[in-house]
Amino acid sequence: MKVLLIEDEQPAIEKLERYLLKYDPEIEIMDRLKSVSESVAWFQSNQEWPDLLFLDIQLSDGLSFEIFSQVNVRLPIIFTTAFDEYALDAFKHHSIDYLLKPVTFTELSRSLKKFQDMKQWSDAPNVSGVIQQIANPSYKDRFMVKQGQHIQTLEINQIQLFYADGRTVYLMNNEGKKYIIDYKLEDLEQLLDPKQFFRVNRTFLVRIASVKDVLVYSNSRLKIQTETDLDKEIIVSREKVADFKKWLEGNH
Repeated sequence: MKVLLIEDEQPAIEKLERYLLKYDPEIEIMDRLKSVSESVAWFQSNQEWPDLLFLDIQLSDGLSFEIFSQVNVRLPIIFTTAFDEYALDAFKHHSIDYLLKPVTFTELSRSLKKFQDMKQWSDAPNVSGVIQQIANPSYKDRFMVKQGQHIQTLEINQIQLFYADGRTVYLMNNEGKKYIIDYKLEDLEQLLDPKQFFRVNRTFLVRIASVKDVLVYSNSRLKIQTETDLDKEIIVSREKVADFKKWLEGNH
């Protein structure tokens, strides 16, 4: 397997190389690039391209998305970045995975395994599987949140729900703590696994594991009680009741 690394931090490049060769000593690293301009020049001057691209988002001379506006890069990509706000844009560019730094060997191995599985599908007579996987990349599995001067990562299984209050969107964890996040609920619907999360109305997006009880409510609606009490009622809007019931049954 041939890979290309686009990353402007030398320690991150060395770490990626170390993990890649640990995963498979036969992986060939074609080159290591550090900027948008250098990357554009490389793609324009090289006829042989890699099987897989590792791409940081914030490079020394701009965002790596600028590469795609100058070169038609149709390659499977694993994004590696310290920022989670670019996930939606990344998924538009043949993204296999979106790894937040510091990247662990376990996370990298899982992404490489996903790529290899997709490649096996593409080598088969029916290639629709790999096309579908690239068009519908993996769902977000963690969020980075801030509390004062501290930054921490929350895995999906640590999250109860998301809700909007005006233009502000909050993430609430399993302990009932709330964090402001820089996402719209509409974006979250695309980033989260629909088997785990359901948008019950214009305000709430809930995780199935957080649903403690469902009560019949007025006007053919339903009321949700979560594991941790919230100072707001969570009502399934009437037009969403049928789909919500299917979601609870695992038929979403």
